[in-house]
Amino acid sequence: MASLIGSPWMRIRALPDISSPFIRHFKPLPLRRNFCIIAASISSPGFRKKDEGEVRVRFAPSPTGNLHVGGARTALFNYLFARSKGGKFVLRIEDTDLERSTKESEEAVLRDLAWLGLEWDEGPGAGGEYGPYRQSERNVMYKQYAENLLNSGHAYRCFCSNEELEKMKDIAKLKNLPPVYTGKWASATDDEVQEELSKGTPYTYRFRVPKNGVLKVNDLIRGEVSWGLNTLGDFVIMRSNGQPVYNFCVTVDDATMSISHVIRAEEHLPNTLRQALIYKALGFPMPKFAHVSLILAPDRSKLSKRHGATSVGQFREMGYLPEGMVNYLALLGWGDGTENEYFTLQQLVDKFTIDRVNKSGAIFDITKLRWMNGQHLKALPSGDFVKLLAQRWKTTGVLTESEGEFVNEAAELLKDGIDLVPDADKALTNLLSYPLFATLASPEGKPVLEDKLSEVATSLLAAYDSGELGVALEEGHAGWKNWVKSFGKSTKRKGKSLFMPLRVLLTGKLHGPDMSSSIILLHKAGSCGVVAPEAGFVTLDERIKMLREIDWEAFNKEDQPTLESPSATTA
Repeated sequence: MASLIGSPWMRIRALPDISSPFIRHFKPLPLRRNFCIIAASISSPGFRKKDEGEVRVRFAPSPTGNLHVGGARTALFNYLFARSKGGKFVLRIEDTDLERSTKESEEAVLRDLAWLGLEWDEGPGAGGEYGPYRQSERNVMYKQYAENLLNSGHAYRCFCSNEELEKMKDIAKLKNLPPVYTGKWASATDDEVQEELSKGTPYTYRFRVPKNGVLKVNDLIRGEVSWGLNTLGDFVIMRSNGQPVYNFCVTVDDATMSISHVIRAEEHLPNTLRQALIYKALGFPMPKFAHVSLILAPDRSKLSKRHGATSVGQFREMGYLPEGMVNYLALLGWGDGTENEYFTLQQLVDKFTIDRVNKSGAIFDITKLRWMNGQHLKALPSGDFVKLLAQRWKTTGVLTESEGEFVNEAAELLKDGIDLVPDADKALTNLLSYPLFATLASPEGKPVLEDKLSEVATSLLAAYDSGELGVALEEGHAGWKNWVKSFGKSTKRKGKSLFMPLRVLLTGKLHGPDMSSSIILLHKAGSCGVVAPEAGFVTLDERIKMLREIDWEAFNKEDQPTLESPSATTA
């Protein structure tokens, strides 16, 4: 809540027809004889009294671009606070910037919020008793409240031209003073005002700010914040074209929509001073404020496009899950006090409290976001996870079918190596590839090559030619396990000296998912016909053929140049 200390307003109470004490600081004028605070009541334009104690919060984006992750986090905190308190989450579109606001941006913001699962109780598409929910549709109300302030003496007409205002700024700069309005029209006579009106001179409405005192606000996140009123100057609330200024229409909107808590980004903290003055002048009850710190880039600067993707829509297109985004955004400046980092949306609702939101800025870590997304991807029901990957593989042309035994087993095998759905493409094509020659020519492959790999290859070819290997693969995991045990005995190998050569010879790689599952899946890939030709798949039969053609003596020469597999050179 806000209070005015050392100001003539400190004794103002929100009651109708009580004169404002600060009237004595200005010359009494006929048109401003009755200075008073207009009480908030049911008769005030657009005002509806909310139920006592009801929590009502709002997210109010401007449709001038995409939904930034900072805005999404603000929306999330409002949503969590409302749901945790059994209150209402209101969505209001602040589209008074007529030049930059677009319908496309509004639709994108609504789409991103819905994708995140942040369903609003009131707002565009949902309706509600406090509408309309677009500022562009509330101009009549703004003008009525501006007239109230004008008639009560809390605002006045200012006929200063742009040139005059620039000159005031220049003079203030030369004197090392704040660039505040000097108050030229604050004490104008009625005759002076009428003269300008008769000439049709454009004018703005300026709010009359007390010259002395301090405004204090008890912010729910930052504690007590204060401003000196002498640093502000009389500010514009209505432009000469009849359009309201941001701070004025936001205050009117929050008051007439009975918003109980204003949770927003810290960059709006300076606006609180102007808004608090307007609340008091109109006699509206003050909401509680909570200003959330900014999201920062790794270099601790404000997160912007130069740091990469910053909008929710971009992350959605990159393959992130809404569950992963919501979980990660919640942890940017909040925690439940434990080491736990994995939360569903409902768990966040159950755990969220505003007093655990941090004052300091939170670093946006894309690596952590990827990891978090992977956790939620792996937590999906098996059928949902397989469906996501299968659709991706078919859409990108890796597979020709999106159903079947091969698809199910491939998804399960590759699951642990996938944090984003698009990762599935590389994971599967990597499994299907056979970079044997590059592996053997690499420094890491040299020890395997020197461990008599050619002898293991000879034994493997014999097992293939006899049909033993094929029978074992047809029998699945049990058959493979029995064959490997028998093969190890015949070659007098076990452990790493057995499994590493087999992995290299059959998969062409030194590392990868479970070897037995990989080789059994490769066997199925060669017979099921679901792998697209563009996937770069090398069948087991083709791999055996390549092994027959290797000149092992050439490989063992120290001056052997780096070789590439035949499939790579013909690709």
